[in-house]
Amino acid sequence: MELKRVVVTGLGAITPLGNSVPVFWENVINGVSGAGPITHFDASAFKTHFACEVKDFDPSKYFDRKEARKLDIYAQYAIAAAKEALENAKIDLDTIDKDEVGVIFSAGIGGIQTFEQEIGYYYANKEQGPKFSPFFIPKMISDIAAGHIAIMYGFHGPNYSTASACASSTNAIIDAFNYIRLGKANMIFAGGAEAAITPGGLGGFNALTAISTRNDSPETASRPFCKSRDGFVMGEGAGCLVLEELDHAIARGANILCEVVGGGLSADAYHMTATHPEGLGAKLVMQRALKDAGLSIADIDYINVHGTSTPVGDISEAKAIKDVFGEEAYKLNISSTKSMTGHLLGAAGAVEAIISVLSVINDIIPPTINFTEGDEDPEIDYNLNFTFNKAQKRVVNTALSNTFGFGGHNASVIVKKYAK
Repeated sequence: MELKRVVVTGLGAITPLGNSVPVFWENVINGVSGAGPITHFDASAFKTHFACEVKDFDPSKYFDRKEARKLDIYAQYAIAAAKEALENAKIDLDTIDKDEVGVIFSAGIGGIQTFEQEIGYYYANKEQGPKFSPFFIPKMISDIAAGHIAIMYGFHGPNYSTASACASSTNAIIDAFNYIRLGKANMIFAGGAEAAITPGGLGGFNALTAISTRNDSPETASRPFCKSRDGFVMGEGAGCLVLEELDHAIARGANILCEVVGGGLSADAYHMTATHPEGLGAKLVMQRALKDAGLSIADIDYINVHGTSTPVGDISEAKAIKDVFGEEAYKLNISSTKSMTGHLLGAAGAVEAIISVLSVINDIIPPTINFTEGDEDPEIDYNLNFTFNKAQKRVVNTALSNTFGFGGHNASVIVKKYAK
């Protein structure tokens, strides 16, 4: 069968760098760090005292107090991002066929704040007998954000959550892309949300020695591709993209932002938390995305890398890029925007896909911040253009975004300039 073309017509974001796409993008291209001391709870007893928190989020802009009580903060972020994406896409809810609109929205963890609060209350008061909120389970489960978005707007199309750790929201975008190009939906709200900056989230990642402990300088702690990197910085937030079948978008006069042209999936099949040291899964996923898009290695202008600032992961991804792109790798721009946003876990792929879309639209590469001369890692080839510290203008016809997750899950998506 002939596959339908899929375009992006709307974007929405709640991030450590701003609670709207324009504010977020301005901070990204200006190399602003979203890191700072944790304010959600007292983190002084933990090894890490900082994170990239969402700032000045006001639930009353989106829900009344009664409704907000039924929603974990991760779902609140998701709904807020979806609302901005809907408005950005200029969707008239009275004229579209809501039976053909879906929501595929991910979370790597889900409502961990709700889980901690409910279980904590139980153990603190168990002598009085078990007492749980009737909203405990529906607030906690990782699929509920997709459900709430559909309920809010009356969308009856495909509706579920993808779970592949930090690759989750890229998986959501790829699933949405496939449903639409197969003719199974006209439009899908795809993305992810996460709000895991909690005692359990922070303590768990500390125990894994996965996150930075650079407490004296939070803003410079996420330093991908630097020798002194010591782990990722936790982030939180949500990203949402409206994916739409091309003819449907044209018929309603939508503003087409770019086209989604391919996606790839793979598994490292190597380790529970570590990436394959030679980047095997990363190589496969980029090759599969290129093949799916029908593109050559010379067609890619920019890679938004997973680039978490972990000792092993950054090396393996850089190796994989060289192996896949060969000499073309040195003509690419590469950047890790996690150096600014931190790692948004299950929301990372959606937020970084938004950055990739905006790079294509605006012909600008956001930087990888926090690199300093003398901090080179001998295992990384610095002839690659990591776009260190300052955004770079160049024509970006096509961008590839990588996300990799615990369990060896890998997902890559490719977007390009829309042409009739």
